[in-house]
Order: sequence, then C-alpha cells, then structure tokens
Amino acid sequence: MLQEFPLMIPDASSASDPILVTAPYDEAPIATIATGDSGAIDTALATAERLYKDRHGWLTVYRRVEILEKTHEIMAERAAELALEAAREGGKPLIDSIVEVDRAIDGVKLCIEALRSQHGSEIPMNATPASANRIAFTRHEPIGPVVSVSAFNHPLNLIIHQVAPAVAAGCPVIIKPAAITPLSCMRFVGILREAGLPEEWCQAVVPSGREQSEALVVDPRVGFFSFIGSAGVGWALRSKLAPGTRCALEHGGAAPVIIAADADLDDVLPLLTKGGFYHAGQVCVSVQRIFAHASIAREVATRIAGLADKLAIGDPTSEATEVGPLIRHGEVTRVEEWVAEATGGGAELLCGGAKISPSCYACTVLYDPPGDVRVSTNEIFGPVVCVYPYDDIDEAIARANSLPVAFQAAVCTRDLDTMLHVYRHIDASAVMVNDHTAFRVDWMPFAGLRQSGHGVGGIHHSLHDMQIEKMMVIRSRSI
Repeated sequence: MLQEFPLMIPDASSASDPILVTAPYDEAPIATIATGDSGAIDTALATAERLYKDRHGWLTVYRRVEILEKTHEIMAERAAELALEAAREGGKPLIDSIVEVDRAIDGVKLCIEALRSQHGSEIPMNATPASANRIAFTRHEPIGPVVSVSAFNHPLNLIIHQVAPAVAAGCPVIIKPAAITPLSCMRFVGILREAGLPEEWCQAVVPSGREQSEALVVDPRVGFFSFIGSAGVGWALRSKLAPGTRCALEHGGAAPVIIAADADLDDVLPLLTKGGFYHAGQVCVSVQRIFAHASIAREVATRIAGLADKLAIGDPTSEATEVGPLIRHGEVTRVEEWVAEATGGGAELLCGGAKISPSCYACTVLYDPPGDVRVSTNEIFGPVVCVYPYDDIDEAIARANSLPVAFQAAVCTRDLDTMLHVYRHIDASAVMVNDHTAFRVDWMPFAGLRQSGHGVGGIHHSLHDMQIEKMMVIRSRSI
C-alpha cells in the first residue's frame, strides 16, 4: 500500500484532495500527501503568529540546541533510508543523494555550532558628552514567523537550509516543499518533532492550489520569506509581500567557465563534466557555458563529450547510475527542443542530443552554439553543456557577463594574473579557480546576483537573516 502523509498543521483540517507523488524515472506511485485549503493555511499562520507573540513561550537557546542535537542523531541513524527516498522522489542518483544527506546532517550540526558561538556586540558609548554615562549592547531575537518555499532538486538539503536555521533562530516556521518532491521534507519535519520540537513550531504544507500558496506567502503575519525556485515566481512573490516582511530569494543562472590556454585539462575536465551533468544539469549553478581559448576549444569540447558519453544514465536508485531522469517528462521534450534549435542554428553536436526514454535525456555537448539561441541565453536545467571558442579573454568575459543572471562562475588557468583578472571582471558572487561552478559547502555564502536572486544563503547567513539584533542602552551614573 502507498504511504499516506497527513496534514502537518496542528488542529487543522482540509477539504482539498490529497496529491499522488510519483517517481520521475518511471512514474511509479510512491505516496499520497494531504493538501491544505485556505482554512488550513490560515490556521498555520495563526498558530505561528500566536507562538511568536507569546514571548514567555519562546524556546530557549539550550532547548533549541538539545532538539537539533537529537535531530542530528536521528538523521545519522536513518541516513541510508533518507538517501534512497530522496533519490526515488527527486531523481538524483543514489551516489549523489547519499552525499546530499550527509550534507543535510552536517547542516543541522552547523546550526548547533552557530547557536553556541553566536553573540551580540557592544556599541561604543562615552565617546561624546551626549553619550556619557551609558553602556550599550545587542542580543539576538527571532524575526517572526518564517515561511519557506522550496524547490525539487535537492529535496532534503534545501529543506535543511530553509527550516533548520529558523528552528535555531527560535522562529515558528511553515515550510512548503515542492509538490513533486515533498517526502523528504515531511520526513525531516517528523524527525524534528520526534527530537522534541513542539509540532506547532514547524508546520509543513502542500497548498491545494496557487491561490493558497500565494496567501501563505503574502500574509502580513509573515516575518521572513525564504524562496528557492524560478526567478519568475520568486520576483513576483517578492513584489506582493506585506510591508515589513523581509526575504531571501535563490533563483538560477547560466554558469560560465573561462578556460585559458594554459589550463591543466587533465585536471579540470573531469570536474567540469561532473559539474555539468550532476543531477542531469538540474542545479542552479551547473556548468553550462564554457568559454575556451580557441587554441584548445575543440579539444575541450571533444574530451568532455568523451567523458559524458561514458556516464551511466538510468534508474536513480541504482548504485551504478551516474545521471538520472529529468524531474518531469515534459522537461525532456523541452531540452530536446532547445538542442534542436541550437543545432539548427549551426551548433555542432558532439554527443547526446536525443531522448533515451520518456524521462531521461542523453548527456549532450554542443560546440559553438549561436549566441541568440536558448541554450546560450537561458538556464538549461538539463544535461547540456555548451563550449564556445574565444580569442581574447576580455571578449570571453563580456560574453559571460551578457546575460541578466549572475551566480557562481569559474576560471581554469595556471597563471595567477589570469585568475585574478577574471575574478575582478566577471559578474559572479563566487568564482571557483580550477574547479566546477557547482562547488558548494553549506557554511559558505551562496548568493545569486541581479535576476539570480536576492540576499545570501548558507546556514550561518540564513540564521542571521531570521533574527534581529536588538540593542539595549543603559544610563547610569556609575558607568
């Protein structure tokens, strides 16, 4: 029998129908999830507001640490189970889902470490006659109810980044997972409750429709809104937020890599191949556009194609699979159309370029696509890597900077001046040297620029955003 996940909003009921969750690889049914109608959404918000306004009932720092420590322990015990479920519901190969779960477990530990080391600061006084006989300092308080809206491509680790810092900050949190991959989220919320978090402090809901989803986000009771997903949806929701609601948005990009003529290709090409085809390219900082010096561009493209051809594509729950399915069958058709547009415009197809099944697309390398086709101008979010030759590095940087998105980028070179030149001139929030653009550890800042996002992600940064720094100024003749 299919597992049934009930509504995770205390004291709420919903008249809306549950949804069926299926595996993207073969559309096999996995579970059913209860959905929240307008009444359930309002109950969740009312509960979160009530908890925040009752300062006597706030969870102490030591209690939050205890809950997160127990959460870390339970997740470590169930790591294999969590990885298999994430692979099945999201399509990321098991070998990579295991890494995702390890990161998620460490993310909880990072919240604990951040809480134990967090402190306020002293504000200078007695520096002028007006500030005499005073001392001032700050402490941290929760910002208010947090509403988080998550994406499908990292079904557990994204939830950790959006929920665990809220718990650490002492904020009541309501999490809306992607409707297509909600199971890892529900598991994590269940683990938090098992670890001792009162269920009202972390509620999870898949709204019954777009109207209910928007109502959850734009309500004036929301103190902080965390969003991971498409730019169109994220910016539209930000424009409708209630006055005073703060937010962080993480969207996608079209990550550029600049390869200089002196690059160590034996070292970097396997990394770039991994960065381009990891999770079938469904990562916001996947390697997408490689600008290689004209003297080596053909070799770069040919060798990446050779590596890509050897990647095992198929069932994400198999330990042998290196590249899994796209999240929906319609995405396979979309990628196929984009590749056909590029080759029709003159791009050279070096490998791939075809459906393998209704859910899987072959790892594809295109050489020198036109600058105006979609694979060159938009985020592919599929297993496609484009290689473009260049003669002048500033020309390559200009092409890399030509899009309205900017996230992470990379430069491959053995020359210090070249790497510093690219670092200074390329539009990016982070520049990797001799590595792929998808590199990330969970304590580093992770930020999209321009249309790629707003604010800074990363465990410590999210924890900071979900708190206020409250100052006290004491006047005393004894100071």
